[in-house]
Formats: sequence, C-alpha cells, structure tokens
Amino acid sequence: MGVTDPDAIVDAGRHLRAFLDAGAHGEMEWLALRPERRADPRVLWAGVRSIIMLGVNYGPDENPLAILQQRTRGAISVYARGDDYHDLIKRRLKTLARWLVAASGGEVKVFVDTAAVMEKPLAQAAGLGWQGKHTNLVSREFGSWLFLGAIFTTLDVPRNETDTDHCGSCSACLDVCPTSAFPAPYKLDARRCISYLTIENKGPIPHEFRKAIGNRIYGCDDCLAVCPWNKFAQAGREAKLEAREQLRAPELAALARLDDAAFRQLFAKSPVKRIGRERFLRNVLIAIGNSNDGALAVEAERLLRDESPLVRGAAVWALSQLIHPEQFSIRATRALNDEADETVRGEWLR
Repeated sequence: MGVTDPDAIVDAGRHLRAFLDAGAHGEMEWLALRPERRADPRVLWAGVRSIIMLGVNYGPDENPLAILQQRTRGAISVYARGDDYHDLIKRRLKTLARWLVAASGGEVKVFVDTAAVMEKPLAQAAGLGWQGKHTNLVSREFGSWLFLGAIFTTLDVPRNETDTDHCGSCSACLDVCPTSAFPAPYKLDARRCISYLTIENKGPIPHEFRKAIGNRIYGCDDCLAVCPWNKFAQAGREAKLEAREQLRAPELAALARLDDAAFRQLFAKSPVKRIGRERFLRNVLIAIGNSNDGALAVEAERLLRDESPLVRGAAVWALSQLIHPEQFSIRATRALNDEADETVRGEWLR
C-alpha cells in the first residue's frame, strides 16, 4: 500500500496522448474517450486530495512459460486462471474504504481497472514499484505479479515516496516478446500484443501474428515472466486467485468442443468469460493450427460448420495448417459451400 498526490502523474498524460495519437490502442476506443480524465485524477473527481494505491500479489506457483512447450494444451495467462480479480479486490477496497470513513471521515471512491484511472503510474508515484520497460508495474518485493486497486479520498493522507526505475540495462522483457510489440523501451504497441490480439481484438487474428501466438489462448505472460526481479516474487496466498486445476493446462481438443453453455460453466467467475465463446474458440483454433498434431484436424474440421463466421474462419486456417493442401481443399470445400463461407475462407487464407 502507498499514498500519492492527485497531481503526481503529469508525465503519464503526455505518454497517453502519444500512445493514442499513434493509434497504438487499436480497437480499445474506451481508452481514447476523454483521455483528460485519465491524465488528471482531479478531472475524474474534483474533490480528491489523496490517492491510496494498493497491490494484491497473484504470483504463480509454477513457471508460467512451461505450458508453451505443451502444444496440444492451451496457455491461459496467470491472472485469468482463478476468479476474476475485479470482484475480489473491489470488495476488499470497499471494506477498507468504509473503515477509513468511519475512522477519519471524508468521502471516498474505489476503482479497480474499470474506470479512467492510470493505476500503474499512480502506483509508482505511491511507491509500490515502477513501470518497467514492458510498461507493466515491477515490484522489488513481488516482481511482476501485482493486481492494483485505488481509493480516492477527500482526506489529506501522508504521502509515500515515488519509486524509481530499477530496470537498468536489462532488456529481457523486450527481447522475449513473440510479436515485437515494443517499438522501444517503455513503449507498447497494443495492436501487436498477444494479450490484445486474444482478448480485445474482436475479429480475425492478423496473419502475421498467428504462428507467433503458439498455444496462447487467453493473454500472454512472456514479458512478465522473464523479469529478473521475479527472483524475489512469492506465490500468491489468496485462495480465490489460485489457478483452477482445469485451467492450468487444458486440452485443446476438449476446449474446441465447448458449446455456449459449457463455455459459460467452465469459465464462471473467470475473466475469460467476458470475451465469449466465439472469440475464445477463435483463439483455441489458432492454437490447434500451431499444434503440429494432425489428430486435432478433426476438431478444426467439425468447427467448419459452427454457427459463428469467426469460428468457421479460424477453423479454415487451423485445418489448412494440419493437413495436406489437396486434402484441405476437398474437405474445406465440402463444408464451406455458400457465398458467405467463401468470404470467410478468403478473409482467413488471403
């Protein structure tokens, strides 16, 4: 926990404007809506005098990159393997905020990653860590694994010292990125980021990134996991944030068979649920196409007949990667035989 001043992130607003001007936010239009509210907490709430930033450790209990070698299984980002952190942290923030008001008066507002609040710059200003070259927060005590929440208050609370950058000459996070999403240290092009491509992107995965995605079916942990500061990290102790066993290394074949009801049941209370079955199966099919396992071709072929054009298109690409071109032409033509499907096929194979 740390406390900072609402005026502490002037530079963050400048960086945000440059990010938006470059179009690096992609389809995340909500980032471009009233950016002045993100750049200046007082625009969001004129009465705020102090910002209390809190971090919750969610460090994994195993190497999150090991799953990338199991090509017939899906890799889900560490943060999404348990319950949705938004719900857990917001309840905790409200409890703490009620205590603060009862003890000291004043007014409060709580935020967890869903409002126009720049949590990472504020966390650095409050002394919780610093924004590394991968643009994520790094802590000397918890490495890269912190969820952040904020309490805005009208109280004048003593401030903590701003943390300083401890990345030095290290470039591990930049070098490991499979899609070269960092045009420079401390700069991210979200349009190239696997987390963006598998979660925020609503359409087909661009051709240039499909192979690089590998078996990552929801998010990516590469730049977080290789940070040397993780040598001080600890496994998280919050039971609700612990990885569910069925989400540690799920079989792609089983995931490909999920209908909407089964998808909702498997991902109940999980962040994964918010992207919906169509986008999720799109991601699963990209992983199937990258699996080099011909036995999974049957799953891709079956999904050529799915109701969703997005799923059918991803199935076209996956099948094209797993079987001989001549066989692919026969089997795909058999399943995709109307004008709409020709459009789908063309969009995914061009």
